[in-house]
Amino acid sequence: MNLSILIKVLSIVLSVYLLIVIYVYVKQRSLLYLPNIDNYDDELLTIDAKEIFIENSEGIDLRSIYYQHPSDTKNTLLMFHGNAGPIENRFYKINKLSKYKQNILLISWRSYSGNEGNPTEEGLYDDARSAIKWLEDKGININDIIIYGESLGTAVSIEVAQKASFKGIILEAPFTSMIDAAKYHYPYLPVGIMLKDKYLSDQKIKNINSPILIMHAMGDDIVPFRMGKTMFNLANEPKYNYFIDEDKHLVTYDEKLMKNMDNFYKVLKVNE
Repeated sequence: MNLSILIKVLSIVLSVYLLIVIYVYVKQRSLLYLPNIDNYDDELLTIDAKEIFIENSEGIDLRSIYYQHPSDTKNTLLMFHGNAGPIENRFYKINKLSKYKQNILLISWRSYSGNEGNPTEEGLYDDARSAIKWLEDKGININDIIIYGESLGTAVSIEVAQKASFKGIILEAPFTSMIDAAKYHYPYLPVGIMLKDKYLSDQKIKNINSPILIMHAMGDDIVPFRMGKTMFNLANEPKYNYFIDEDKHLVTYDEKLMKNMDNFYKVLKVNE
């Protein structure tokens, strides 16, 4: 191959690569936030939960589900879901977690579950803080709230839990940062300079002093298990883990998981 042909080939390769970079940069949020993808078999609610709407700071009503425990306890589980699908996909968790003496609030992000708006990192933080404010307006204090984050929701949980006295934190399939997660899925792209929403959880988790439970499947091919293990190592005491040998992104809600959850709730003294 002579030099001119080589230059032409390299030019074509570079042009294609630049087109890919530009496409991913422009479309990155539609690749990250997937409100219309439904990967779950929805389960009907078996508890007397109500649909409510929580207004965020931009005036968007966030479709949410609220369960008021019959005991009128202040203990409340606040759930932040992942990057795909509607809140109905998480009803199976609410059904299981209603066994504890706690209220449950599951919110959906802007643009999810029929909500208006466009998701961004700062936007999701605002949605989460709006949910906390809604609970506080009901007389539920920060130290009554257990925050539960799932996948993308773990980054939001870590952000709002910094330097605050929440009752507890539960993280299911946490990642170290969106930069690390993007490098895992797109190793051929300069994601460090491309990403708009970085979610730097590994830099923030050290600012959490609430009891924390980290759950992760070892065969997770969406958020690698090594990230969950790193987050556990970075977390402050008291900390607990549930690392299960499964080839799934989210852990299975079976008897074994619920026994570990029982142990964590004993630490939190929720049922006393």
